[in-house]
Amino acid sequence: MKTTLNWLSVIVLLLPILAFADGETPSSDDAQAQYQVWAKNLWDSLERKTGVINLPTAGVTLTVPDNFYYLNADDTEKVLVDVWGNLPGQQTLGMLFPASSTPFDTDAWAVTIEYEEDGYVADDDAGDINYNDLLSQMQADTQAASKARVEQGYESIELVGWAAPPYYDVNTHKLHWAKEIKFGDQAVNTLNYNIRVLGRKGVLVINFIASIEQKALINTQLDAVLAVAEFDQGSTYADFNPDIDKVAAYGLGALVAGKVLAKTGLLAGALIFLKKFGVLILVGLGAALKGVFSRKKNS
Repeated sequence: MKTTLNWLSVIVLLLPILAFADGETPSSDDAQAQYQVWAKNLWDSLERKTGVINLPTAGVTLTVPDNFYYLNADDTEKVLVDVWGNLPGQQTLGMLFPASSTPFDTDAWAVTIEYEEDGYVADDDAGDINYNDLLSQMQADTQAASKARVEQGYESIELVGWAAPPYYDVNTHKLHWAKEIKFGDQAVNTLNYNIRVLGRKGVLVINFIASIEQKALINTQLDAVLAVAEFDQGSTYADFNPDIDKVAAYGLGALVAGKVLAKTGLLAGALIFLKKFGVLILVGLGAALKGVFSRKKNS
């Protein structure tokens, strides 16, 4: 079985073995010191941006206010994989964090940004979707995906249910829903709050990553985050030209459940990210890191 571990997990797993070989008791202080050095180096390597940020591949412009900061795709990969323990190789356009948070804070939440250029997604099926049936299908698909994750050395994953049922705003062409996700034996479930903004040639994918206990907080941040990203003129949903533009092979229901892959007939679900640190969580570490890191943003 192939096992993939982040740097912190390897260090934590090796500490007891190395200590035993030397006849010494492993020191949690040493582990914490090593973690803080590694974490500070990673934090310092992140290019944190505010202001106007162009995402030309998506035809989208971000306007990031001072109460948030933006990480590019490469830095987002560092956070998602090395800090939060997700599978590598997930393609995003970046990530938003509240300015008051670092990725290492235990109460941190964030927003990933992706773009899927599969064509104009027709919304004429908006009133015909049975979201209860769709949930059952998604739970079965997630169970199958969980087996693959476990085989790769990652935690199991379970779709517990809707944290907020899907809702489509016909005026803004924005689709909202939230899922409650359980990863492995975590005591607190993960909240994935999903927003899809329909455009002329594809869909802007905005996902909140937080704990289920932060749902009320996330609800207060929805409008602020939605205001950050806008399709550029010529790329909006209203700019669709049926004579020249491609129409997506799926509708709104597939945006929630996942797209059908043409070659296999299987569903390719939207990316699901979790927020989890390494194997060892040291008591009080989150508070300690708040004193270690400078939150100065680079604009």
